[in-house]
Amino acid sequence: MLPNLRLFFGFLLTLTCLTTNAAECPAWPPVRAQEEITALQQQIDRWDDSYHREGQSLIADELYDQSRARLTEWRECFDAGPSAEPLRTAAGTLAHPIAHTGLEKLRDGRAVEAWLKDRGEVWIQPKVDGVAVTLIYRNGWLHRAISRGDGVNGQDWTASARQIAAIPQKLSQSRDLLLQGELYWRLSEHVQAEAGSLNARATVAGLMARKALSTEQAAGIGLFVWDWPQGPKSLSARVAALDELGFPSTAPYSQPIEAFADAERWRDHWYRSPLPFASDGVVLRQDQRPPAERWRVKTPYWSVAWKYPFAQALAEVRKVHFKIGRTGRITPVLDLAPVMLDDRQIKRVSVSSLQRWKTLDIRPGDQVAISLAGLTIPRLDGVVLRSTERPDLNVPLAADFHPLSCWQPTPGCESQFLARLSWLSGKQGLALPHVGPGTWEKLLKAKRLASLLDWLTLDEQELATIDGFGERSSARLLNSFNSARQRPFARWLKALGLPPTGQARLADSWQALAQRNTEQWQAEAGIGPGRAAQLSAFFRDPQVLALSETLRVAGIDGF
Repeated sequence: MLPNLRLFFGFLLTLTCLTTNAAECPAWPPVRAQEEITALQQQIDRWDDSYHREGQSLIADELYDQSRARLTEWRECFDAGPSAEPLRTAAGTLAHPIAHTGLEKLRDGRAVEAWLKDRGEVWIQPKVDGVAVTLIYRNGWLHRAISRGDGVNGQDWTASARQIAAIPQKLSQSRDLLLQGELYWRLSEHVQAEAGSLNARATVAGLMARKALSTEQAAGIGLFVWDWPQGPKSLSARVAALDELGFPSTAPYSQPIEAFADAERWRDHWYRSPLPFASDGVVLRQDQRPPAERWRVKTPYWSVAWKYPFAQALAEVRKVHFKIGRTGRITPVLDLAPVMLDDRQIKRVSVSSLQRWKTLDIRPGDQVAISLAGLTIPRLDGVVLRSTERPDLNVPLAADFHPLSCWQPTPGCESQFLARLSWLSGKQGLALPHVGPGTWEKLLKAKRLASLLDWLTLDEQELATIDGFGERSSARLLNSFNSARQRPFARWLKALGLPPTGQARLADSWQALAQRNTEQWQAEAGIGPGRAAQLSAFFRDPQVLALSETLRVAGIDGF
């Protein structure tokens, strides 16, 4: 059975008030609350079982941690009692001579600044994302390696440890000592801010769960010693002595700090600089600490963690909208309980396509994983947990929407109709100044737009009666609408939604273009059968013909 460092981290999350993306208590009746809590507990138990028995991680480490924190929140909200002990199946048969303590995870920079106040001689290290281990040496030789387990007892990892070159089998000095450290998966030039943890912790955990390692697997595992419980009193002395004993990797990543600004600088540096391992934050350590014999399996006062921003966040879905674009493409959009990603608050994410939404079957109440694409655009990664209730949604039929649908704001057509107007006034169309989606929404709400071109006949008196338009803004809007009459014919074609014409030669009048049949369109350069059929259908559509007549009567050039 594999001891689970990830479970320990998740457990500590539940012991502190920290959850960067903490949510308010759900408005559930007692029966629903019990169902949701049970469902999440069962999901976590499945993840734990796979991780323990098979060494396989079914979920990203930080999503696991957030899910366990979410479970604790729900239990506290509904007085459902404590969560099941996360390390209940992680204990092994070997006792740790010195207990593995945990780490309190501080919420933000202000909490770090408060922790540092009145503390002197503090050091900072990367929080290496791996699995914890105790190494015991006798007379300079590796005697035993013990997994973290539950902090008191762990599994015997000695056989695998003897294969790992990063673990010295013989020290430079013949002495007894006990070390605590992290076994990590080696990564080349790894930048945490760009690549995230890549589930590196789970990779090492899976390998250490095996009875034997291949030469290649063993070579892929590194060691970072983060403590020498019975070593010299000062951290600087411990780091120097470790280097002499054959553990050189600790020194470059142990830096003294004097103020919060130093901690902030090193945290950002290690977050954005190439490192040989994944790391999920930094650890702040007092130079002095109590004797090791007094250590217990709980968060100590002499060291804390300050984690990096989440690469993936767990978010609750509040609503599902179906946005219909100008060409009839349906894009589901999720409204989320606000979450933080890389210091940005995320409230909404696209599902990309109706087919993907159908495959994922996302409903309000579901818990989803989101990340940032290109460090800026929210991206839906998948569903983490489904709500026990599956409310019905009014899902639009894909067959009802296409490039020639919704020229009026009839029921169900509002979204595509507004998208047509936004395209018409945007830079791709008429490029009307001071006109945007908000303008069209106000006019539509005031029932002044029964068709795509009704705005051409609006006057100052009508605009003055509409909420949201003052005298100055009405005059400015009217000038913008009037400027549309001077736009060239080609601009108007694009504004109406003419399908792309490639390198085709376009006549300078509507009548000439409308007379072309499908074969004539296909004879033009760069136009294939599909596009030719679209162009022919556009110029023959009754709604489009009605719009062209409106523009002819309005005196627009080319119509």
